[in-house]
Amino acid sequence: MAAGVLLFVAVNLACICVSGNLVSGERSFSIDYKNNCFLKDGKPFQYISGSIHYSRIPQYYWKDRLVKMYMTGLNAIQVYVPWNFHEAVQGIYNFTGDRDLEHFLDLANQTGLLVILRPGPYICAEWEMGGLPAWLLQKPNIILRSADTDYLQAVSNWLAVLLSKIKPWLYINGGNIITVQVENEYGSYYACDYNYMRHLWTLFRLFLDTNITEAFSRQRRFEPRGPLVNSEFYTGWLDHWGDQHAVVDAQKVSRVLGEMLAMGANVNMYMFEGGTNFGYWNGADHDTRFRPVVTSYDYDAPLSEAGDPTEKLLAIRDVIKQFRDIPSGPMPPATPKFAYGFVTLRKVGNISSLLNTLSPLGPVRSQYPLTFEEMKQYYGYMLYRTTLPRDLSEPTPLISPLNGIHDRAYVSVNGVFQGLLERDTALVMNITGQQGDTVDILVENMGRVNFGSKINDYKGLLSNLILGRDVLTDWKIYPLDIDGAITGGWPHSDSEQFFPPPHKEPSVGPAFYTGTLQPNGLAWDTFLKLYEWKKGQVWINGVNMGRYWPARGPQQTLYVPGPLLSTTVPNVITVLELEGAPAHLRVLFMDRPQLSATAPKS
Repeated sequence: MAAGVLLFVAVNLACICVSGNLVSGERSFSIDYKNNCFLKDGKPFQYISGSIHYSRIPQYYWKDRLVKMYMTGLNAIQVYVPWNFHEAVQGIYNFTGDRDLEHFLDLANQTGLLVILRPGPYICAEWEMGGLPAWLLQKPNIILRSADTDYLQAVSNWLAVLLSKIKPWLYINGGNIITVQVENEYGSYYACDYNYMRHLWTLFRLFLDTNITEAFSRQRRFEPRGPLVNSEFYTGWLDHWGDQHAVVDAQKVSRVLGEMLAMGANVNMYMFEGGTNFGYWNGADHDTRFRPVVTSYDYDAPLSEAGDPTEKLLAIRDVIKQFRDIPSGPMPPATPKFAYGFVTLRKVGNISSLLNTLSPLGPVRSQYPLTFEEMKQYYGYMLYRTTLPRDLSEPTPLISPLNGIHDRAYVSVNGVFQGLLERDTALVMNITGQQGDTVDILVENMGRVNFGSKINDYKGLLSNLILGRDVLTDWKIYPLDIDGAITGGWPHSDSEQFFPPPHKEPSVGPAFYTGTLQPNGLAWDTFLKLYEWKKGQVWINGVNMGRYWPARGPQQTLYVPGPLLSTTVPNVITVLELEGAPAHLRVLFMDRPQLSATAPKS
């Protein structure tokens, strides 16, 4: 895999070079087809770039990462814009805080880095649904990435907002964006809709005021002349749950990079820093089966998930020195890390006992199951409740005959955990009980497919469940606003009297646990290890840190950025454990990551 990954050259569908008519003293960026190079302000230019995703890095660390990239010798960065990160709810746009794209572009400009912008609307990037917002799936038969009327209208509305924001940042307008890519990896998509691409062509030309007619025609001829470009030179690779942690040799990366630069090629290293799939933002692949991406997007990149320079970065910097002058001075150091030690949690309660808090509007009643999209809950978890239609004295199979569990279901009867069902791999389990017993099925959305023909990835119970000879009906469906409750201070804001006393009894099934990390005057990066915990989600001080699944691996720790921690008041830890908590109920804050089940990353 490594060799194929290293030598792969991505062919972009269309890339707009932002330039104007060259006049003395005027800024421009264009292609010189006669001499097979880019021209920046009329002079031959070779970019050496690295991919960085602002959506995977907290805003308070953007400057640190950009400076380290600049000090490595890069003169450009490549940036994706995830549509769903900015328009999670249709018509409501968020460009503040960690979503402040213009601030990120400004920091890059201040640092001296040009920008290769990839605004989609589809980006892949191992990101939830490839950056497309899940609310598009409210139309059941929508054809994504095509000339489908509803899809085009949504794209048009989004690009009208986005492209107006980025226009001032084009190089010819005094900014640092030298190229803008239209769509992404479209040749591999089954629809391959010319009318859709023509619509995007019109929008980009309208808002960016750039002539891209020739860019499209050149791309159709596979560019017989022009600068050599490798837009995705892979420095590492991603991990799925259940994979071995991917590692690509630093010397191999630096050697191939040197060979390309010696040819005069323009190279973008994907990734230069990967970052983290905080919250629910990880994507998934689906080839023979559904394979969700882990929380860490470390990617074995030159800058680690925590932004630390690696041996690979130093090897790359040594290569770049041979081709261009790089900034003098030392590489900025790694951010400080601290092992805060153990914290013992206590149980708050099983999910089924907390529905008044987690689903304050109550359930929606339906004869048959409804999907996340039909319920307008696009991420996280929902609970489906019904009753047993008859006595089941013997173990009776509960079956999803149409593989309709998307993606994992945790089944309880009268509050007692029975087991789980999982998409593609576990479609039947046995349960027992009496007629009228309450059946609770907590369904987890583990991230939507981000690549290929299966990106219309609906979540929840997509088809009926069969119990023995009966079709289960008459459902109460609870949308769970877990993030809203935790952001609002729950469960720590509840009175102490509502918490049962700490106990050492093992607890099985979906339940919440909480505890506090006492302040020690430091707010340094750390890594949370949940030894002997099974699978779930973690929040610290109200921020969703992502999923853990040490039993499946390879990732064993979650990255916790230091500035998230308080130096003066207790730091609140909330854990949703889905299968079963260990008797010790402890979690451990370490000073280094462990991205493999075998050994910590040095």
